[in-house]
Order: sequence, then structure tokens, then C-alpha cells
Amino acid sequence: MPQALRRLARIARLALHFVRGLATVVFVFPSLDAAARHVRIRRWSRQLLDVLHVELRISGALAHPNVQIVANHVSWLDIFALHAVGPVRFIAKSEIARWPLIGRLVRGVGTLFVERARRRDTHRVNREVTDALACGDIVAVFPEGTVTDGSKVLPFKASLLQPVVDAGGMVQPVAIAYRLADGERARAAAYDDVHFLGSVWRIAGEVAMRVELAASSPIATTGRRRREVAREAERAIRTALALSAPDSAPDRCADPAGVSP
Repeated sequence: MPQALRRLARIARLALHFVRGLATVVFVFPSLDAAARHVRIRRWSRQLLDVLHVELRISGALAHPNVQIVANHVSWLDIFALHAVGPVRFIAKSEIARWPLIGRLVRGVGTLFVERARRRDTHRVNREVTDALACGDIVAVFPEGTVTDGSKVLPFKASLLQPVVDAGGMVQPVAIAYRLADGERARAAAYDDVHFLGSVWRIAGEVAMRVELAASSPIATTGRRRREVAREAERAIRTALALSAPDSAPDRCADPAGVSP
């Protein structure tokens, strides 16, 4: 199939899939318990990857309960790849909640939002995360605070690891990588230099990709500082991706902006 037709066909299917997801959140979720919602979220996320011909591969398994996942951040697809395995509750910037269609959808699956411009809002989110962990939910955060093209891992910001440290829970590093059929890095997946529709256009043009999730052993937080835990998680992800450490030192300041879509 010519690339232009492939793109148009996949984008049309993706749009319909998002509409179906929104309808499920609005009309079906209110009558379902948490377990039934999780089943639907996982199935819908796997179907989204299928629509875009993105194969999901995972090594290791997500731990639970009282676990916070930390992952490197490459693409908006990261969220759905993790949901397809989890599902998990994400911490995201508040702007996403106001996005048309997607905002309503991510609110409906339990995303926790933080106002990055308000430093005190991090404390509110931390309390919500602590409550979620206490209920047995898996919470996920991208501690780089932004996306990359997948060729590097930025120093982790530790502020959003405070709730799991307070709860004495576990932090599980998950490395995310996008590959083509020949094993080369899939550059089309990166969300670092393009708007959302441009990213969808780029991904839909690929014949096929795969997203690889490598779940490392959980890290205990009892009796440890969040910065120490963040550095260990960062090292685990670099090791899984076979990446060297950056020249700059990890960020040592609490940063409520350490959140990304």
C-alpha cells in the first residue's frame, strides 16, 4: 500500500478508536468496578497499538501493589504501551486535561494532574499519589520531565518519587525503546520536535514498529532518600537501554515541573 494511503487509513481508524474510547469512558465506566475498567483500558490500549501496527514486547513484569513505575519518555505512545501491560495511573501536566477529546479520555482512566506553574500543587498531587498507592494502584511517572528522541536518558528529577518513599513502597524502572523490523531505533516514534497531529502522521507512515518495555527489578525505598532512589532507577534504565551516563549531574532540586504527557 502506498505510504499516503496507509497513513490516511490508519489515522481514520485511530480517530474512530479514540471516539469509541471516549464513549466507553463517558457511558460505560460509571457502571463498572475498578477491575472491569482495568480490563477495558488494557484491551483498548492494545488495540490502539494494533491500529498503528506497533508491536508490543515486554521483558520482565510489572510489580504490584504499592509500586511506582519510573520510565524514560520518548513518545505519547509510552502511555498506551504501559496501559496495555498495566494498566497504571499516570501523573501528567494539567494542560492535558483540557485537550479536546484526549483530555476527557485520560481523565476517565484515572490520570493524576499537576499544575506545573504552582509549586504547592506538587504537594496535593503527592497526597493523591500516596492515597492511590495505599489502594494498591500502580502509579507511573516520567521523571526526565520531558521527552527525548530515544537516543539518551536525561537526569531524573526526584520530587515526584516522594510519595512512594513516604509510603515505603517500591520503585520499578521500566526502559522504553522503539525499534524498526531491522532493530534500528524508530525515529518516527519520538515526540520531541513535533506537535501531536504531526507525530500521529509520522507514526502512521511507518510500515511497522515495535515498542520494547524492559521492566527491571523493583527498588526498595524504605530508609532511603528520593534522590538516591531516582539515581538508582536512572542507572537501571540506562543499563537496559545500553546508554552511558550524561556529562551533567542528576538534578538535585525539587521540581514540580518534572511531569510530561
